[in-house]
Amino acid sequence: MKNNIVLTGFMASGKSAVGKELAKRLGMDFVDSDELIEEKEGIKISQIFREKGEPYFREVETDIIKEVAECENSVIATGGGVVLKEENMQALRDGGTIVCLSVTPELVLKRTLEDEKRPLLKGEKEEKEKNVRELLAYRTPYYRKADFVIDTNNLTIEQITEKIIGYLNEKNGNR
Repeated sequence: MKNNIVLTGFMASGKSAVGKELAKRLGMDFVDSDELIEEKEGIKISQIFREKGEPYFREVETDIIKEVAECENSVIATGGGVVLKEENMQALRDGGTIVCLSVTPELVLKRTLEDEKRPLLKGEKEEKEKNVRELLAYRTPYYRKADFVIDTNNLTIEQITEKIIGYLNEKNGNR
């Protein structure tokens, strides 16, 4: 039985930062699906979106998700849109526990305001704000399908990590 911990959540929710800390604390491997996509394609995700489009990106993402779902004893950070495809979620669920890092639109905007690498956040401040609110509202029902959802808004990476470890201990009967 695979015992992966899969981190989902909106862009800038802290999946990579929390994933690295969680993996370190639990003695697990850390896998970032977005990094694997960039390695496979040889270009940045923003460039994939620009040159090949989102549908192409989502196909590559699904291929990578199927690969990482076969990992064992790993913390897997996924891209923010991975939850939109049921086949992605089923593959990840078969491999472990899915934890969603929940974040408010305001915090996403604060963290991404100067970030030009996010392909779904192009344009002026008002347009970015509108895009974040719409995307987050659309994706929230998908994020809620996780095994455990953590509101990360006022928490540090360490506090989030502690909450995940606490949940896993409780789930596995360790008190």
